[in-house]
Amino acid sequence: MDKQIEVNLNALPKEILYRIFNYLDDFHIFCTMKNVSIYMNTIIDQYHRYKVYKLYFYSLSLNLNISIYILTTLQLCNKKLGVEQIILVANTLKENQIVTTLDPGVNDFGDEGIYYLSNALQKNQTLIKLCLQLNKIGSQGTEYLANSLIQNQTLTRLNLHYNEIGDEGAKHLGNVLQQNKTLIRLNLIHNKIGEEGTYYLANALKQNQTLTTLYLAENEIGDKGTEYITNALEQNQTLTILYLAKNNITDIGAEHFGNTLKQNQTLVTLSLKANEISSQGAEYLADALEQNQTLKTLNLKWNKIDDEGASYIAQSIYLNKTLNFLDIRFNKINDNGKNHLINVRNMKFPLKLIF
Repeated sequence: MDKQIEVNLNALPKEILYRIFNYLDDFHIFCTMKNVSIYMNTIIDQYHRYKVYKLYFYSLSLNLNISIYILTTLQLCNKKLGVEQIILVANTLKENQIVTTLDPGVNDFGDEGIYYLSNALQKNQTLIKLCLQLNKIGSQGTEYLANSLIQNQTLTRLNLHYNEIGDEGAKHLGNVLQQNKTLIRLNLIHNKIGEEGTYYLANALKQNQTLTTLYLAENEIGDKGTEYITNALEQNQTLTILYLAKNNITDIGAEHFGNTLKQNQTLVTLSLKANEISSQGAEYLADALEQNQTLKTLNLKWNKIDDEGASYIAQSIYLNKTLNFLDIRFNKINDNGKNHLINVRNMKFPLKLIF
């Protein structure tokens, strides 16, 4: 009979243990090899497959159907997460060195859940994208986030659309944007932000040197808020994409943009769709387009521009050398205005002009 040989795993060098692990399936690595001894835990924690799959099994421990894409994205959107589960996620983030994208959107965990995630952000050193849409986050939760962004040095994209941060929350974000040097994309769509909140965000844009994309659509900034933004754009040298759709902007706000676009040399994309801009406002924007040398995309869909306004826009496009996309659909443009636009489209190929 063959003599059995007993092997003490704690006596084996890690190179031999890694070779053994290579022959084991993921379940056995996680569930049978872990916690055998302190030495084994140290070795397993350094093993590349375990680093990946501990995230997967963590999701099973929460009884969640979590998808992990390219080993760096943790998708928790619409999983009915409560505060207790968010605490577990936050605790993992404090030590995790793999996940770069976290999406716990559409879970309604509110300000209390954000408190724990914000604490984790102060320690996490790998997360670059955080999606928090539709979570009933108010001004208090936004303050927690803002405080964490003072210390966090990795997050570049923050999505807060369809929350309830209001003017007070916008103030907290505006204050931190004057200090933060990593955030490049901020989504604040549909957050009950009015003139006051826009004032604080605009002040931040005067000093901020990293933010390139700002989504402020579906808020309540109006013409006064537009004035704050446009004044800031005369100083700001980094913002390239700005979305202000559905914000009750009238011809007065369009005039502010007309004046700013004559000077601004960084803005590339501007959306003013679904506002209250008429042909008078279109004239202000058209005058700016004759001088502006950087804007490439302009969205004026769902406004109140008629044939006269279409004529102003068409004339300006003849002189403009950079615009390559203009959406002016669903206005009050009839055949006469459309003829002006058709003529300029034929002359300015490859300009994409939609009306």
